[in-house]
Amino acid sequence: MTQTLYKNFNLFDGNKASIQKDAWFIVDDESGKIVKLGFKDTPNSQEVVDLKGKYVMPGLINAHTHIMMNPQTNKLEYLSEAEVTFTVLKNLKELLKAGITYIRDCGCAFDVDIKLARLQAEGQLGGTEILPSGRPMSMTGGHGDFTEGLDGETTWGNLVDSTDEMRKAVRHEFKLGAKNIKVMATGGVMSATDQIDDTELSVDEIKTAVEEAHSKHMTVAAHAEGANGIHNAIVAGVDSVEHGSYVTDEDIDLMLKQGTYLTPTLIAAYTIPEYGEGKLPQYMLDKANSFIKDFYERVGVAAKAGVKLTFGTDAGTPFNGFKDATKEFELMTSVGATNEQALFASSKNSAKLLGIDKDYGTLEEGKVADFLVLDNDPVADVKAIQQEDKAVYKKGIKVF
Repeated sequence: MTQTLYKNFNLFDGNKASIQKDAWFIVDDESGKIVKLGFKDTPNSQEVVDLKGKYVMPGLINAHTHIMMNPQTNKLEYLSEAEVTFTVLKNLKELLKAGITYIRDCGCAFDVDIKLARLQAEGQLGGTEILPSGRPMSMTGGHGDFTEGLDGETTWGNLVDSTDEMRKAVRHEFKLGAKNIKVMATGGVMSATDQIDDTELSVDEIKTAVEEAHSKHMTVAAHAEGANGIHNAIVAGVDSVEHGSYVTDEDIDLMLKQGTYLTPTLIAAYTIPEYGEGKLPQYMLDKANSFIKDFYERVGVAAKAGVKLTFGTDAGTPFNGFKDATKEFELMTSVGATNEQALFASSKNSAKLLGIDKDYGTLEEGKVADFLVLDNDPVADVKAIQQEDKAVYKKGIKVF
């Protein structure tokens, strides 16, 4: 059994809010797990990597991506399964280079995320690991009713218009291998047929999704931007609210009481007005410009109240590149989250939400050696994570 000693680095382990100096750990090369971790008194080993006083932190867990999407072409409809798969594989490489070592994908046409996750479980596909949601749950005409297939033979989401249809669709995704169920509780920026504060799924429909998912070791994530839809999702018992653009003070209190996570995806709102003028449909620009100020303010209120934040970027949406995911840390702190909250969002919080915290999310003995090596201290300044040439290790192997 060969092992590699990594020594001489400053550690943010994902558990403590401080940097721990003079750290070292030993990785079992076969399992890719940390077998010993300590400080000072560095042991001897045949294989040694000296990290020369740099900063080590856990690989980033992005709890909200859309790996099927191309953020430059912004093509959303009439995609073939081959085109989706090709795009996914390209985007996974960009994610890994950015330091994203694990993702929860939140809606993928043709269930491609489930199919590729199965290949990963079989050891046939490496790289950034996928926790899949498959096709999301949307009402007819809602934020998920995009036409897909060369001949328009299917839709991006499962179209559900009753509790019975929701139950069957969730069970179908379970059968295929989904680990999370994505429900579209409100309208959204990218759908032409609705407004972001439209309420699209009923409380009973979302409750049905939660009941089915939770009875089968799956979680539920709710796309929810308008206040009424956010409230419906929280009352229905979802595990995470995605975006949360108009979350009210009352629902912030309810999230704290229930332990509901918030995945803000601030960068998804930032990139549309920043880069989309003259390139995107006017309805997208109008929607984004109409709510971004309120969105940032409400997320700041939630963060200051202590709502559990997870790290997600909605990567794949317009001009929201997979390589740009680390901008989210800067945005989170700019609206009111502390550095500690932002860093815990991508480490222990996202790992707990995804149910992978036994092996991922923090750097400690017995866990997988997914880690980044940075030149500067991320606890002092989260922009340190934006370093383009940072080293990325996946299961103890340097991949960038």
